[in-house]
Amino acid sequence: MENDKRFVTGLDVGTENVRAVIATVNKDGKIAIVGYNEGKSAGMRKGIPANLAGPAGAIDRMLGDAERMGGYDVRSAYVSINGSTVISTHTEGMVAVGAVEHEIDNEDLDRVEDVAVSGRIPANRDVLDVVPLEYALDGQGGIKDPLGMSGARLEMRACVISALTPNCDNLKKATLTADVEALRLVPSAVAAARAVLNERQKENGVAVVDFGAATTSVAVYEEGDLQYVGVIPAGSHNITNDLAIVLAIDPELAEEIKTRFVTGNFDQEKSIAIKVGKNGERTFDRKEVEEVVKARLDEVFKEVRKKLKSAGYDQRLPEGIVLVGGGAKMRDIDLYAKKCLEASVKIGAPTGLDGVAESIEKPEFATAVGLAILAAEEINYSTPTGKKSKKASKNLKKPNFFQKIFSKF
Repeated sequence: MENDKRFVTGLDVGTENVRAVIATVNKDGKIAIVGYNEGKSAGMRKGIPANLAGPAGAIDRMLGDAERMGGYDVRSAYVSINGSTVISTHTEGMVAVGAVEHEIDNEDLDRVEDVAVSGRIPANRDVLDVVPLEYALDGQGGIKDPLGMSGARLEMRACVISALTPNCDNLKKATLTADVEALRLVPSAVAAARAVLNERQKENGVAVVDFGAATTSVAVYEEGDLQYVGVIPAGSHNITNDLAIVLAIDPELAEEIKTRFVTGNFDQEKSIAIKVGKNGERTFDRKEVEEVVKARLDEVFKEVRKKLKSAGYDQRLPEGIVLVGGGAKMRDIDLYAKKCLEASVKIGAPTGLDGVAESIEKPEFATAVGLAILAAEEINYSTPTGKKSKKASKNLKKPNFFQKIFSKF
């Protein structure tokens, strides 16, 4: 029935582009894409809001066409968050839950989670997610879900994802200025992982690298769980800027060279010629172009490898690296990343989606699609003003100025 239709929205607010995906969710939880759009972003620097008017205006302009396509007025969404302040921290917690015959309930799980987080995460950071890695009951470890089990002492080892509170608050305020409530903030690489990874990959060990315009995000999975998140403040737009400076050309022309002629499989041709406007051709030395691009790619993937090493996963991922984001569109970028990271690398994109999904089964839409999928899994509502699930609500449970604003709606 039409009245049973549920809508979810994923909103990817990037430094260079903003993308939205609107989907319906059927009674079985399967989603169908009904609307999407992308447009130029504004007011963002390296994944962080530099002002509120820029992102709000970009979101508002971009959402118009997506809403008309989907026949739905977006008032809430799962929103991506980026920037080098997004980090992961491994923590532990332990609580006494009662007698040995006591059965573990949701209240016990909430208590041990609070203990694992309290005092471990600085007061100036917002907790975006707490991923339980392992539970132990009365010293017996290796438990994934202790709900209903009996025991007197409950321990938890967790991966806590957090970001600086001002960045979270400003992003929420920017979306709210565009009349969109951020139900949950999700790191872009984590959202993309939901759209491009399967359970086997996450169980065996895999990393998602979101090669964006101004940032490159890394998310590592093993044993089915998120183990690490990190963000590098450099991306594919840095290549464009480097070309513009070295070749003394406009950024628009530098972008054209990058998208049309640059390849990660650097060949031996000595020059390239491109036509500019109606006045003929300009010729650039291919070797010079490749040196500029290679230098920047080396820098980015060297930092990616540092992140993997710090997490303890360098050359320890059987399923390799899945590359997504706008930077993943560069020809043969997977071949070059494979050399730099000394691991198998493939380009990831959302697949198997129902609805009007053909145009968004691309690496750059992985984050927006992943956000919509997460929203469909975690939110149970049928109207834009419906109730949020526990998962979505926990993301906003910390009382602050913006929650006071939200409470008025």
